[in-house]
Amino acid sequence: MKKETVFLKRAKELVAQMTLEEKMSQMRYDAPAIERLGIPAYNWWNECLHGVARAGCATVFPQAIGMAASFDDSLLFQVATAISDEARAKYNEYRTFGYTGQYQGLTYWSPNINIFRDPRWGRGHETYGEDPYLTGRMGTAFIQGLQGNGKYRKLDATIKHYAVHSGPEKLRHSFDVTVSEKDLYETYLWAFKYCIDHADPSAVMGAYNRYDGEPCCGSKKLLGDILYGEFGFQGYVVSDCGAIMDMHKNHKYTADEAESAALAVNSGCQLNCGKAYLWLREAYTRGLVTEEAITAAVEKLFEARFRLGMFDDDCEYDKIPYEVVECEWHRQLNRKMAQKSIVLLKNDGILPIKEKKTLAVIGPNADEKSVLLGNYNGTPSSYQTILRGIQEGSESKVLYAKGCHSFQEEWKENPVNEALIIARKADIVILCMGLDPFMEGEAGDAYNGNDSGDKINIELPTSQRKLIAAILDLKKPTVFINVSGSCLSLEYEKEHCNAILQCFYPGAEGGNALADILFGKVSPSARLPVTFYKTTEDLPPFEDYSMENRTYKFFKGEVTFPFGYGLTYSDIEERWLDEHTVEVVNHGEYDTDYSILRYEYIPHKNLCDFRCVHLHAGEHKIESFS
Repeated sequence: MKKETVFLKRAKELVAQMTLEEKMSQMRYDAPAIERLGIPAYNWWNECLHGVARAGCATVFPQAIGMAASFDDSLLFQVATAISDEARAKYNEYRTFGYTGQYQGLTYWSPNINIFRDPRWGRGHETYGEDPYLTGRMGTAFIQGLQGNGKYRKLDATIKHYAVHSGPEKLRHSFDVTVSEKDLYETYLWAFKYCIDHADPSAVMGAYNRYDGEPCCGSKKLLGDILYGEFGFQGYVVSDCGAIMDMHKNHKYTADEAESAALAVNSGCQLNCGKAYLWLREAYTRGLVTEEAITAAVEKLFEARFRLGMFDDDCEYDKIPYEVVECEWHRQLNRKMAQKSIVLLKNDGILPIKEKKTLAVIGPNADEKSVLLGNYNGTPSSYQTILRGIQEGSESKVLYAKGCHSFQEEWKENPVNEALIIARKADIVILCMGLDPFMEGEAGDAYNGNDSGDKINIELPTSQRKLIAAILDLKKPTVFINVSGSCLSLEYEKEHCNAILQCFYPGAEGGNALADILFGKVSPSARLPVTFYKTTEDLPPFEDYSMENRTYKFFKGEVTFPFGYGLTYSDIEERWLDEHTVEVVNHGEYDTDYSILRYEYIPHKNLCDFRCVHLHAGEHKIESFS
């Protein structure tokens, strides 16, 4: 049984003074004020996937998938601490107006700890990749950085989307997922339990889909039996936006709004993003939900608000000044995380570029701001595109041509010819290709409306493939930079290019960080948090949630680049002395970070630990794992 905290005691005393109507009103994400009790209006909806989002200027860190590539959870903790500083600073200023609106509060609906099981899922770049252990470790660090460790909670972190949720986007409002108990617990629920056990997240967001016939936001098995029962979760549950209305509209599981609202409340979903809880009065009148259930839900919500210090004047975070927003320390931290998010996949010695050269920077992503920002992002007051970073990061002569549009076939103009002109004049060609957040994202956000943000395949767009082939026909030394939030087929580029860098949407400092790597100021150290498959044909059907033949654990074929793959500019030897002890030696001439990945075999390959170390040239270290 949950121990009654001082915050819960205060919540019970306050809720006891509310009428039934007032209590029902507080279960909506846009909770109105109750002036007679001194309760201001509060909007629970805030986002901070990789920086405070949708609330004006903020430090925009690399997208979550890029931060996962760092395999450095201690650095991610620093990033999340910076994010929570900026969130508190903004809240402190917004509340001077007497209220806080949407995206101005303290309850954040991040991180996304779903498993990136299929590279076609448009939202996969919001996650920490395909491995549950990596997701759990990175999610824990992020939650701890957001929530702080003081008398009060700094922010509320919300782990989402619970559960068994990873596309297709266009089916998410009606899809029913059925998987084996093994896949359920080892893959889809593992990170949720790990984060609950190690980070005590304040909230869980329920998913749109059904699991085993039950809508996730009204599932007795997922919420009652597993989340509150087996996992011992102590916090509150919020529905995904509109998910409760899906129960009758799309899942056809309930008959109407009142039944849907009652099912959600009775199953343990205290907070509604959407309008379904406007029908709670009708549900109560029809005997579908009790006042006791409503009271218990509201007590949980006000416990959270008291725990955040919203009604007190001694909260340690109230003095965080607005000047922390995009401060110099956060900019430097952002650049460091961006450096550690870029994966070197191939290098025949062309990198780093040390001598003055004439460089031809070509491609639709070279000078594109959107590929820095990903989705669920804030607005940086300054940023460096890849092109600008290269121009300012070296003394080489830099020529530029867009070369093609990201995904459209050309008409009228012929930018390919301009690209060929500058490539002929260059010593080295730097191709900046890939996707952008409008080509892979959440339903409603991406341009490809027919597929609701998901990718049809993992091939580069035709316009880009034509440009790549034309450039490579010149036989110039070529560095290929793939900018995307997910796996793309890079078989052709692996065969024909001298070097390949995977640049997950790298944040406002992305151009500077990439230049640091290209010109050898920093050795790359990131590793792939997802498998890079050869072709779309290698993948199981997108709608199939079985883990059979998916991810590095269970895939049976050959891949282009495996999970955990990543090169440095140095020569690192990793020698396991026994099951728990490893010696790492830097035989090269570059100082570099290096992530040690520890696997077990159960019987499939399974990541069970990792650690990031820094190795100076010639240095060796012995690391022990428990």
